[in-house]
Amino acid sequence: MTMGISVNKTFAQWQRWCRTVQERTTVKPETPAQKQARIRQARSDYNFFVEHYFPHYTDDPATGKHTECAPFQIKAANRVRRNPNYKGVEQWARGHAKSTHFDIFIPMWLKIQEPRQINVMVLVGKSEENAKTLLGDLQAELQFNRRYIADFGAQYNEGNWQEGRFVSADGCAFFARGRGQSPRGLRYRSRRPDYIVIDDLDDDELCENESRVRRLTDWVKTALFGTLDGGRGRFIMVGNLISKNSVLAALAKSKGIHCSQVNILDRQGNVSWAAKWSREEVQQMADFMGYRAFQKEFMNNPITEGAVFRQEWIRWKDPLPLDKYDYLVAYCDPSFKSSSKNDYKAIKLWGKTGTELHSLAAFVRQCSVTEMVRWFYDLHERVPENVVVEYYIEANFLQDILLDEFTREGKLRGYQLPIRADKRKKPDKFQRIEAISPLWERGFVFYNARMQKDPDMLAAIESGKVSRYVTDFPNSETAAMEGVVAIPHLGASTPESEDNCAMMAARQVRDYLDNGNIVNSVNLPVLSMAWAAKNLSLIHI
Repeated sequence: MTMGISVNKTFAQWQRWCRTVQERTTVKPETPAQKQARIRQARSDYNFFVEHYFPHYTDDPATGKHTECAPFQIKAANRVRRNPNYKGVEQWARGHAKSTHFDIFIPMWLKIQEPRQINVMVLVGKSEENAKTLLGDLQAELQFNRRYIADFGAQYNEGNWQEGRFVSADGCAFFARGRGQSPRGLRYRSRRPDYIVIDDLDDDELCENESRVRRLTDWVKTALFGTLDGGRGRFIMVGNLISKNSVLAALAKSKGIHCSQVNILDRQGNVSWAAKWSREEVQQMADFMGYRAFQKEFMNNPITEGAVFRQEWIRWKDPLPLDKYDYLVAYCDPSFKSSSKNDYKAIKLWGKTGTELHSLAAFVRQCSVTEMVRWFYDLHERVPENVVVEYYIEANFLQDILLDEFTREGKLRGYQLPIRADKRKKPDKFQRIEAISPLWERGFVFYNARMQKDPDMLAAIESGKVSRYVTDFPNSETAAMEGVVAIPHLGASTPESEDNCAMMAARQVRDYLDNGNIVNSVNLPVLSMAWAAKNLSLIHI
């Protein structure tokens, strides 16, 4: 079932849709008994109600395909009908007709019940224009659906969706509001709203701003919910989960809310709406979109930055000799700060052979700039003289302290690393990660099998899928973050560890005094002195 009208429809487009509704809902001659039997069935049987009154949604004349209601749609309608004070979040995947059912079909079904179960409906969209457009779809049915009118009488009285308000002949009022727009005072005569549906309130821009999400969630729970008569009435939010930081996610966690989640595939891997999609069609969509996009749009599983790659995508292979690769590049992506407790600094050496990409060496550490630069020089010196490697670094980093560190290390070694700045204009880093993830998924990327236990290689892989962070150095920010497990720094507090630390310190001090070797120093570099003669240690106290 597809809406059939674009979001940005004009009045002329709406009129064309109204003619379609009128043309597709022809009425056949019948006896009064047949009509009454159908009305009784329509009031109790939601699937029959949709099939009979909305063929322009269920049948596609171009393909001849008929798309019947899915079980989850029928279940939702009955759930809403049974509970006049239903509070729910309908978290349905894209393309599963949530707007069609909750904005049109279900309100029209409640309207024909005995007694009538809807009096004042408020339809809320991400903007006022969007909400009015959605309201126009409902008005088109009430004003021009000939089958509905033939069974339940003339529906439309006055008002217009373009104005954000219209009233039916039996005194049902319908309003449109945009997110954040004041809903106070919404009523029709003596009746307050008793059916509020919030449709796709979230978008990507909103979800990037936590404070905006909090403010809008408060608006939904206070100003909008407050338009009900003391909480009595149906209060429903529909949408797919595009972000864990969203109004939909926040409302779903609220007490007293029934949350229904429908993904395109159920837990057994079966298609939830088999009348609309085949399993092969779903797989084709997944293949084309890539894992992350498919999970977000169709599985209610928005994957945040750092969690794109799946473990089964990691493949290992023995590397070729460096001179056998078509192209070699070493790329450096440092963090902004020099401290060892900031973001990971990363250097990767990649080799291209045919259509394959080989990750040959990796440096992924929370370390000082000095350590990173030394490793980069060490990598260069391990490359045979007959092999050409292109060296790059993010352009915005090749400045200030970083440039100084490269220059300083080059002077010590007697040459400067031939590194160049990557000045290309690039999209957001995460967008780049998402864009290339299909290469991993389809099996074109391999990691150096000789480095499976290398900590840098493992960090490079695992940094993309961290779900929990355990730290014994928490601060006020990390301690309050979701997914962070903060523990005290007690690793050296046992009697055994204290004895071991004391002995290690004594040995290292003696090694320095006897041989001049330096290890594990805070302020001095690691130093190994070649033995030349017997040394004399003198300690003056």
